[in-house]
This record gives sequence, C-alpha cells and structure tokens, in this order.
Amino acid sequence: MEIKTLQNDMIAAMKAKNKGRKDAISALVSAVKKTAIDEGCRENIPEDLVERVILKELKTAKEQLDTCPSERKDLLEEYQLRYDVINEYAPTLMSEIEVRTYINEKFAEVVATKNKGQIMKAVMAELKGKADGKVINQVVADLCK
Repeated sequence: MEIKTLQNDMIAAMKAKNKGRKDAISALVSAVKKTAIDEGCRENIPEDLVERVILKELKTAKEQLDTCPSERKDLLEEYQLRYDVINEYAPTLMSEIEVRTYINEKFAEVVATKNKGQIMKAVMAELKGKADGKVINQVVADLCK
C-alpha cells in the first residue's frame, strides 16, 4: 500500500462529502507521515512502513471498539466506521496454518532446539507485518511442546 493511494482516497472522500471516511483516512495518513518522520524517511515512504502503521492503527481502533461502553451508541458507530475503513486498507495476514508451515520450512533447525525465545527472535524478524504476533506466539508455543 502506498501513501499516495491513501491520499487519493482521502481526496475522493472529501469530494463525496463523506466526513467519517475522510476523517478515518486522514488519521491514517497523519500516522504514516508521523512514523515516517520519526524513522527518517520523510520523502520516500516505503510500503512496508505504511502497512505496519495501518496494522497498528487497526489494532488501536479494535481496542477502542472493545472498550467503549455499550450505552454510547454514537461513539460505537464512530469507532466501527473507523475500524471498517482502516480494515479496507489493512494487508491480509497469514493464517495459523500458513504461519506453522512457514516456520517449519524456513526455521526447522531453530525449531529443533525447542528454545521459544530463540525461535521467536528469528521468526518475528521475518514475519513482522505479515502475521499477527499472537498467532505467531501461539504456533511457536505449540512447536516447543
């Protein structure tokens, strides 16, 4: 996902006068730009950085949805819209089966040690942004049994 795509979609949402969608995409663009500045790549923003920020924002939106009181219908609708919009841009993550297969193929020698910390260190560097950390942790825990 390129930042340009997000910016074009934000402009389209402005033209369509879709305030909720525009606000959600605008927040994404701002988060991407802030992270790019923090990492020192303000001019050339790599796609993996954009995807990483989108996943982080998606997780934040999910937490907002989960912690919002049920009687606050207005906030729930706003958070749900934000979550749905961000989810449209989120890259598809690997499933548990795909993670298990990938780890067994690429890291067979590390898995043989049954050292969870060593396995996680090797695997997380490779799968960051491609699979959910909880799924990776669960698969590695099963492999270490």
